[in-house]
This record gives sequence, C-alpha cells and structure tokens, in this order.
Amino acid sequence: MAIQQRAVRKIDWWNIGLWAAQLVLALVFGSAGVMKLFMPIETLGTSLNWVTHSPALLVRFIGFVELAGAIGMILPAATRILPWLTPLAALGFAVIQVLAIGVHASLGELALSLPLNLALLALSAFVIWGRTRKSVVTSRS
Repeated sequence: MAIQQRAVRKIDWWNIGLWAAQLVLALVFGSAGVMKLFMPIETLGTSLNWVTHSPALLVRFIGFVELAGAIGMILPAATRILPWLTPLAALGFAVIQVLAIGVHASLGELALSLPLNLALLALSAFVIWGRTRKSVVTSRS
C-alpha cells in the first residue's frame, strides 16, 4: 500500500494581511469619495469642518481622487491587469493623509483627526511596501 503524499499548501499571511488592508482602505476612501462627490456641500460642511474653508471644486476633486483610488486599490490586483496601479493608489492615499494632517493642524483639529489620519497613513504605507516588496501581484501573461 503506497503512502499518498498530500501537497501541503502554505498560507501566505502577508498576502491575506495586504488584501485586508486594501479592502479597509477601499471601503474608507470609497465611501468618503462618494460622500464628497454627491452630497451637497452645505451638508458636508456640517460634519467635515474643512469643507467650509475649501472651494467646492476642490472638495469634489478630492472625492473623485478618493473614489478612483478605492477602485485602484482592489481592481488591478484582483484582475492582475496592471497590478502596479495598486501600490500607486496606496501612494496617493498616503499623500492625501499627509495633506489632511496639515489641513487639520491648520484648523486646530489634530486631536480629533490625527489618530485616524495616522492609521490610514500606516495602512497605505503597508500596502505600498507589501505590494512592491513582500507579496507582489504579478501581471497576467
């Protein structure tokens, strides 16, 4: 009786963690982007103080960039079509967070916003590092 060997598949925890981070970033920035694109500016200003100090066109542009980044966080890596766009989207999110920290600091809102901004910045940096160094998604041939 021959002993059958089963192929033991190693779990890629880095890949799982990166997908979880990508999903969180896509949900957070996607929902924020939709809100900034489609809600009336006056309504946004009641919950986002910086909106009252910014041009409406800038708010809509940020919403568009966040929504595009959310799509770029998932779609290229999932389809393996131009997967280098995923770490690029994460880089865009990191830039947004650095700029957001500056805006909130100028408005005296760091105590409220800094923890979330730093968490999103850290997740973005994790995806940049992970998808360019640790668990790179390869393109379809």
